Amino acid sequence: MKRLIVVLISLVLLAVIGAASGVIYVSEKVTTPLKLETEMLFTIDKGSNAYRTVKHLRKTGMSDVPPFIAKVWLKFFAGSTSVKSGTYMLRPGQSMVDAFALFTQGEEHLFAVSLVEGLTLKQWVETLRQNSDLVFDLDEEVLGQLTQDNGVEWCCNIMQQTEGVYLADTYFFTLGTKASEVLKRAHRALVDFVSSEWEERAIDLPLASPYEALILASIIEKETAVPEERDMIAGVFVNRLNKNMRLQTDPTVIYGIGPSFDGNITRKHLRTATPYNTYVIKGLPPTPIAMAGKAAIKAALHPLATDALYFVARGDGSHQFSSTLADHNAAVRKYQLKR
Repeated sequence: MKRLIVVLISLVLLAVIGAASGVIYVSEKVTTPLKLETEMLFTIDKGSNAYRTVKHLRKTGMSDVPPFIAKVWLKFFAGSTSVKSGTYMLRPGQSMVDAFALFTQGEEHLFAVSLVEGLTLKQWVETLRQNSDLVFDLDEEVLGQLTQDNGVEWCCNIMQQTEGVYLADTYFFTLGTKASEVLKRAHRALVDFVSSEWEERAIDLPLASPYEALILASIIEKETAVPEERDMIAGVFVNRLNKNMRLQTDPTVIYGIGPSFDGNITRKHLRTATPYNTYVIKGLPPTPIAMAGKAAIKAALHPLATDALYFVARGDGSHQFSSTLADHNAAVRKYQLKR
């Protein structure tokens, strides 16, 4: 009887030791780093489950965990095994346990697209078209609908005009997002930012609405190569508007010329009347001439207090500012005519 008890105890101990060894082996396999030398994208298709995902990891060479070990881990030790479809970034040093933490929480990799200040909607559309991580779905009909029903009164007069009504910024998205969704976010971001900044604007600005502030911001964006000059350029334009002087800014003329502009602005261009030729019209043009970023919008609503009424490019991206026409003409001779 005693011998039988000893045998049974021995068998139980062997079983426990075996089980413990099995658990340790499983744990070691699933916590061993995946076979990655660099970051790699890994996509889980819709309808896939945890075991198929493990098989996919093996098929792509990222894992060598045996199928049986994977099944044991998934059934008894993995916790949540409800993987979510999407594209994930796997990095060197991550194990299968780490990977499944991403897969079950749905922490997809975020791609990025930079929609740059100073460009037009047409140029942005081309940027989105060239981004292979997006689904490009933009045409004239779609673009005409993106800014509809935003519920913002100051935007109601621009439903047929989509230039400049998106906020320049970097936008993040998951693989397969529609390009139109990125632009919708950019429009919503623009409306929210301009509406908020308008409430905090400087007093006595010659701007009747947030939309006029956006128009001015787009001009500042096109005139500024040196970020530190934004507030000063805004101050000059505000001074000119307050004095009922024409803005006389070349970027508006170029925008009014359209696709036929060959890069050389002439006297004829400056004298030809278009809705955007600020050498001919007084006040602001009817719409923005480019996409503006937050800094230019802030500058338009918080211009630097200055007595300057003129500025001329020095040729290095910066400008010479002047308070009198005589000083301005001297600066033109110094920085422009000599070139």
